[in-house]
Amino acid sequence: TQEKIKAESEMERMRANLLRAVSHDLRTPLTSIYGSTSAVIENYDNLSKEQNLKLLGDVQKDSQWLIHMVENLLSVTRIDSSKVSLSKTMVVLEELIDSVLVKFKKRCPEQEVIVEIPDDFVSIPMDPILIEQVLLNILENAVSYNKTNGKIRIHVKKDSCTIENTADAINEDDLTHVYDMFFTSNKSRKKDVNHKGLGLYLAKRILDMHKLNLIIENTQLGVKATIQTGNYRKSG
Repeated sequence: TQEKIKAESEMERMRANLLRAVSHDLRTPLTSIYGSTSAVIENYDNLSKEQNLKLLGDVQKDSQWLIHMVENLLSVTRIDSSKVSLSKTMVVLEELIDSVLVKFKKRCPEQEVIVEIPDDFVSIPMDPILIEQVLLNILENAVSYNKTNGKIRIHVKKDSCTIENTADAINEDDLTHVYDMFFTSNKSRKKDVNHKGLGLYLAKRILDMHKLNLIIENTQLGVKATIQTGNYRKSG
């Protein structure tokens, strides 16, 4: 049918855009890794310990970014091809956030995160692996746009989970596009030049599968991302 042809054409266009964007984005960290490792190998005896550690640290940072990029790409291709299925279990949100922060601290060790969680256990039916990826993507997006020495706050309530940072406000025109694939709002706001607009796109798709809402909005302090659930259940 005409609709099927149109849908296949749109999917092919998205694949082509994805390939172009990814090819460009992967080249930058790979070139950096090659340059840093070459410098260490060729000049190891002439470089100080601090200089060698700095170059190896750059390699580690770029490698972490590549791993995260590949994780997101694999998830995007699985979700967009309908090859992913939810494996829901009742998950205590505090335990999930603790697990997310352990991974986040390895990727962003200098970023302070303030966590506010109710005294009562809060649990929700979810696919923990996918929701963990959602929270990591939102946190890393917050870091990319956060002001220098800015804070990130996670605030859990009975019917929502909010992640807020102290970033400059998003242009009103951009707010409707923050979930689009490859979209990056106000490039002047962004600290992380390697940040690619896949994180929020993927987070929105995963939350849609869970029938949960994601709202990005400006606040007096900065920008916040709120996952609205309405179906949290207290336990214990």
